[in-house]
Amino acid sequence: MNIPTDHPRYRSLMVRERLSEMVDKGLVTRTGLISHGRGEAFDYMMGEKSLAPSLRAEKAAAAHLLNAKNPVICVNGNAAALDPENLIGLAKEVPAKIEVNIFHRTAERMELLISYMEENGAENVLGRDPDARIPGLSSDRALCTKAGIYDSDVILVPIEDGDRAKALADMGKVVISIDLNPLSRTSKTATVSISDEMTRALENIIRYVKELKDKQDEIETAIRTFSNESNRKEVVEEICSSLLSEFRKDA
Repeated sequence: MNIPTDHPRYRSLMVRERLSEMVDKGLVTRTGLISHGRGEAFDYMMGEKSLAPSLRAEKAAAAHLLNAKNPVICVNGNAAALDPENLIGLAKEVPAKIEVNIFHRTAERMELLISYMEENGAENVLGRDPDARIPGLSSDRALCTKAGIYDSDVILVPIEDGDRAKALADMGKVVISIDLNPLSRTSKTATVSISDEMTRALENIIRYVKELKDKQDEIETAIRTFSNESNRKEVVEEICSSLLSEFRKDA
């Protein structure tokens, strides 16, 4: 599809085309398109930018990843399709392991996703041979590796469903979510809820990882001073303020 670069929704339309292409290739499920559209609606309400509380959450996320003993970046179909480069870049910068974990799981789709990540530069991607289960999950999302998700102490779950986030939190892990909806089950459950578009969030986390690396006092301060509940509340307040300002412009 030929989309003019000056179209006001150019980037959004290009992302939709990319996801549609990935459905045809088998990496993304059709229901994944619905999930993306739901999140994109919140991005519009945020003005398609990283809000101040989002940036604070991204700094806290970077601090937790750097402070972890076994940090893991969990990848599903939408995440892999949207931005493999920054997922891999973050994993290398921390460094952290990458594990593919999906709801609509088949051996063929797992191989497609892991191979896709490896083709984009990821090394030693986990998930092909699960040898553990996440307690409390009955779906195939419970399947994981002991070296990765199961034994992780800090886990980043971009574009997440709430059932797995809760199960991981119940295991005592620090769960970092990237979910544009600050009111989702995932955002309510996570230790650090990042309400931001995935690429912006990953780029910001990478930047903060670079800033905080080898600065243990600053890492500990970023973790200690972050309140997820307060931060989520501020995101909602900023969205409401933005929406109301539109009416004031028209008045």
